[in-house]
Amino acid sequence: MPDLTLGFDTSAAHCAAALLSGDDCLVARHEEMGRGQAERLMPLLEEVLAEAGVGWRDLTRIGVGIGPGNFTGVRIAVSAARGLSLSLRAPALGVSITDAAQFGSEGPVLAAVAAPRERVYLEGFRTAQAIPLDLHELDALPEGLAEPGLTCIGTAADEVAQRIGAAAAPAAFAPAEAIARIAASREFIPGERPAPLYLRAADAAPPSDPPPRILD
Repeated sequence: MPDLTLGFDTSAAHCAAALLSGDDCLVARHEEMGRGQAERLMPLLEEVLAEAGVGWRDLTRIGVGIGPGNFTGVRIAVSAARGLSLSLRAPALGVSITDAAQFGSEGPVLAAVAAPRERVYLEGFRTAQAIPLDLHELDALPEGLAEPGLTCIGTAADEVAQRIGAAAAPAAFAPAEAIARIAASREFIPGERPAPLYLRAADAAPPSDPPPRILD
């Protein structure tokens, strides 16, 4: 049987998962939800495995979205990936949501992922000038982002492309499938574990309930 890679993401208002067998996507699920990812994630993963007719022990790799995005959502997915990696002895690899957005594209790409309060996460791929991952106000984007042949991809692609005078295109893959494909192809460094990728401070005080524990 080809290697099986399970990818999942809860960094935004969704709960998403995809299972790959080699290069083939066996099952992909994407459920929009503003809350409830903590309760939904594990049942969703079990449903994906059951639909493909495989079990947890058949997994070869795990890919997880590490953000940037919703604080609680990122921690839910990363905690699950670390726990599964330990119990299954399968490598877990973290993938940023901007990397997932641009995966499968060609030429210069500006990954543009929507953030709360009219902001956007931007990162350049194969661009003439380096555009590091950062959080920006939609109405105050940096100068000089546009270049010949640039394409904006991501949940905020249309808004950013209109503002900077570039083209916009849909992502080649849904987030969970892109995460799984990147995790399947990326070299795993022993000892590395997925970790949340945060670019800003929390917008509100921490909740009274303790957050999901990040396993060491």
